Amino acid sequence: MAVAPPRPKGPPLNALRAFEAAARLGSFSLAALELNVSPGAVAQHVKAIELWAGASLFERHAQGVRLNQIGERVLPDFEAAFDLLADASRKLRLAAAPSEIRIAALPSVAQLWLSPRLPKIRRVIP
Repeated sequence: MAVAPPRPKGPPLNALRAFEAAARLGSFSLAALELNVSPGAVAQHVKAIELWAGASLFERHAQGVRLNQIGERVLPDFEAAFDLLADASRKLRLAAAPSEIRIAALPSVAQLWLSPRLPKIRRVIP
């Protein structure tokens, strides 16, 4: 099997997440709350991406930040990429999930309510 060439090194994934959150929420502070980091960390991540790209992505104002033309142009690609990552992560979790479930119930509930419903549950949840 042939080895694929290495991917070009881009900015850190956490920096890209900070950019996407700040762009979507219009605020470094709100992005920081969502990502459980400080607003300063979000600002540093965004600055790192801007330095890497060689271009500013936001217009900074006292009341928050707003994407500039370059930021608006690239944001949909990052949103799509994060949607793909979320979908792949969900698929991985489902594939790795155990195929066995345990149901705890009082004996009377198990016999009178659960037992008649088990065949349907097995069909719906294989």
